[in-house]
Amino acid sequence: MPRKPNTLETVHFALELLKRIPRQRKISAAELHQQMTEAGWQRDLRTVQRQLDELSQNFEIDRDDRTRPYGYQWKDQAKGLSVPGLNERESLMLALAEQHLRNLLPAEVMKSMSPFFAQARTRLAPHNDGHAQTRAARDWMKKVRVVSTTQPLLPPAIKPGVFDAVSSALYANCWLEVEYQNSSNRRVTASVMPLGLAQQGPRMYLVCRFKGYDNERSLALHRVISASATTLEFERPKEFDLQKFDDDGRFGFGDGTKIRLVIRVGKAAGLHLLESPLSADQVHREVAGDYEISATVTRTEQLKWWLRGFGDELRVVSPRGLLGR
Repeated sequence: MPRKPNTLETVHFALELLKRIPRQRKISAAELHQQMTEAGWQRDLRTVQRQLDELSQNFEIDRDDRTRPYGYQWKDQAKGLSVPGLNERESLMLALAEQHLRNLLPAEVMKSMSPFFAQARTRLAPHNDGHAQTRAARDWMKKVRVVSTTQPLLPPAIKPGVFDAVSSALYANCWLEVEYQNSSNRRVTASVMPLGLAQQGPRMYLVCRFKGYDNERSLALHRVISASATTLEFERPKEFDLQKFDDDGRFGFGDGTKIRLVIRVGKAAGLHLLESPLSADQVHREVAGDYEISATVTRTEQLKWWLRGFGDELRVVSPRGLLGR
């Protein structure tokens, strides 16, 4: 027989429901039930409906019962729930987080946070212009931007449901069933162990191990045709470290090999490398009007593409043959 929730749990559950009722639109009991379930509350739909009926009688909540399913929202002049209330700075932080962390948080977390993101957007909305701090916070959104260091590209389309399945399996350490099409149009169906998620420019990559193998591979999410998270858990490999995977140049198509790179580059083209070094052990000197720069870097295809981008302004002194010419 299920354990009956105690009074504290009931109050907590009611508060969580109140926080998720929007102001600018109606929400159904089914939608709220889904949000609460994703947040870890194990209650049936009927319990949510009963709780909403009680809340609408005791708070300034409008219940639209003209058609089914009933819709719930805070009344226009209602103060709403101020616990926890979002001030202007908190609203600004959440608004920026929604923009830049959308693809780096599990889908369930983003969904459970949606009421708070909505509250932040409402706090920063134009109709709140009467408050100077609100105007300042909203204007800040127009004053900051993350810019690309390369030619901007639109992100490739990820098929519906793929990111949700991948992030859910990664979050819960569960095996993932995928159908994948590589750059040569070869299709593979496999069970993979999701180990990490990385965003590289406009693209997203899943770092994983295929079942039966102990090496890591990166799968471009836009090439995943379908994905399904299983309920079969795995023990995350203790030796795997996503930071080391990145440091080894694996996202730049390398194998972790370190080299001592020595280049000569024109001063105008190479000045930024003195300001933003290639490595902590970088040294430089002036040679015949150019900069000679030496640094320990990871040998990757990405490094070669970057070096070739300088054209005639750069010459590789060492290692010889790095660019194959």
